[in-house]
Amino acid sequence: MLRRLPLLRLLAINLAIGIVAAIVMVAGLMWLNPAHLRDLILADRSGVAAFVLLLFGLGVTFGSVAMGAAIMTLGHERRRGPGGGTPVAVPVRAR
Repeated sequence: MLRRLPLLRLLAINLAIGIVAAIVMVAGLMWLNPAHLRDLILADRSGVAAFVLLLFGLGVTFGSVAMGAAIMTLGHERRRGPGGGTPVAVPVRAR
């Protein structure tokens, strides 16, 4: 089904990128322990719930940002050559 619908494939790939970024962010937070966050989570009786909620919240946030950025860049084409790298609008026919 994803092969036939390129928009869904684009969104799924970018959602996965956002979720991976969220996992990296939570791992970094646990490793760096800012404001003793790791200590708070490990000392609490329901620390697993706090960890899951943190991971879920960041996953939704980063996934939404990645999908939104992908949608915003649709229809833009990058120029190659001198002064390249600037996005330019490409006319698209409406069906």
